[in-house]
Amino acid sequence: MARLAPLGALLCVLRAGSGSGTVDPEILPPRVPRHCPPRCICAADVLSCTGLGLGDPPSALPSTTDLDLSHNALRRLRPGWLSPLPRLRALRLGHNRLDALGRHVFSNASGLTLLDLSSNALRALRRHDLDGLGALERLLLFNNCLVHLDARSFHGLPVLRHLYLGANQLASFSFDHLHGLGAKHLRTLDLSSNQLGPVSVPGLAALPTFLKNGLYLHDNPLPCDCRLYHLLRRWHQRGLGAVRDFARQYTCLAFPVPASQVRFFEHSRVFENCSMASVPHPEQPEEQLDTQVGRSLRLYCNTSAPAVHVDWVSPQNELLVAPGSRDGTIVLLADGSLAIDKVQERHAGVFVCLATGPRLHHNQTLEYNVSVHFPRPKPEAFNTGFTTLLGCAVGLVLVLLYLFAPPCRGCRCRRRRRWPRTPSPLQELSAQSSILSTTPPDVPSRKASVHKHVVFLEPGRRGLNGRVQLAVAEDFDLCNTVALPFKAGSETASSTGSEGLMMTQSA
Repeated sequence: MARLAPLGALLCVLRAGSGSGTVDPEILPPRVPRHCPPRCICAADVLSCTGLGLGDPPSALPSTTDLDLSHNALRRLRPGWLSPLPRLRALRLGHNRLDALGRHVFSNASGLTLLDLSSNALRALRRHDLDGLGALERLLLFNNCLVHLDARSFHGLPVLRHLYLGANQLASFSFDHLHGLGAKHLRTLDLSSNQLGPVSVPGLAALPTFLKNGLYLHDNPLPCDCRLYHLLRRWHQRGLGAVRDFARQYTCLAFPVPASQVRFFEHSRVFENCSMASVPHPEQPEEQLDTQVGRSLRLYCNTSAPAVHVDWVSPQNELLVAPGSRDGTIVLLADGSLAIDKVQERHAGVFVCLATGPRLHHNQTLEYNVSVHFPRPKPEAFNTGFTTLLGCAVGLVLVLLYLFAPPCRGCRCRRRRRWPRTPSPLQELSAQSSILSTTPPDVPSRKASVHKHVVFLEPGRRGLNGRVQLAVAEDFDLCNTVALPFKAGSETASSTGSEGLMMTQSA
């Protein structure tokens, strides 16, 4: 059927041009490239032989840069089978039945950057299985049956950036040496959905930050260890993507029984006895550096022992090699230090130093968290001499005004004449009435004035000007109210006693 389709298209074109007797070459179907394997698709620099049920790779392969042999039934790869493909950059062998690789399988693939071996039946990776892949950057090995990795399985992959080992049966992994991997290039290490048990917490803590951000350990039966709990919790608090995005999938075994799995970040009762004081933190703290935009900055890789080789990684995950960064703002010096002539805002972040040497136990990693701030505007200088002179001048002017300026200029200050107040009708009424009050006999403080009475006399119309003259009679008798003495000048008097009211008229 695949061969009939181009023939049918060609017949349609011939029929359409039969009236003129000529065929337009521009509307003819494209020619099938020479040496294209049967039933495969060859398009430009891509060769696809997927889903054909092949048990072995095609014998005659045309030159291509992208070869897809996925979804077949491949069991073995013969040595040197890639020799006709010197320009090969991507090789896809996923979803086959490969159970082993062997030596010299990839000996002629020195330019390969992508190798997909996922969803096969591989059970082990030996030391020389991946030899010849010096330019490989992405290796997919997930969904296999891997139970063992040689200590130097990845030694021949110096520039590998992304390694996917998820969904296998690995029970251990060396984080100290990464099975021969170079940490300065590695950005993704997927170990999820394996059978990892106890792991080296110091080895995890020594990894650079950019690799911690891409280290996936979820869906593993990790032990509920206090040191591992504090380490993963700190990564979660720092917002590292691999832990933050899969926080619910991080589990541990509370007891050595598979059914005792609990979630790391949801069952804190398991870690109630884990205190930071009793468990020293295995992770070396970052060195905090503050600087301002436009200033110079120098970073030194202060290792515990002399290092033979020093590598730096910028906050943008750029591996800094001599002479420096791609934009030219960061310079790598001969002593292994970094120099930034003028700090800019994009230089903020974590700089990672990777030091190697025979006197170092393993690759030592140091981190420097650089914070960049904009310079604050300088405040204006405060001139105390000028302010003192100004204060003296103002004080002198105020003293002169007080001494020589009149307090009320241009106005006449007159005393207002106070006229006597005219008594109100209520005051006249109260003045015309007199009230006689006696002190109760039961009050001891007023016994001496029992027989004293107060009389208010009606003021005269001429002499007293409405004022009331008070008269006190020492021998006034309440029983004889007729003999009430008055002072001269009064015409009438009214008195009020305890027994009645009597009005008398003077002669």
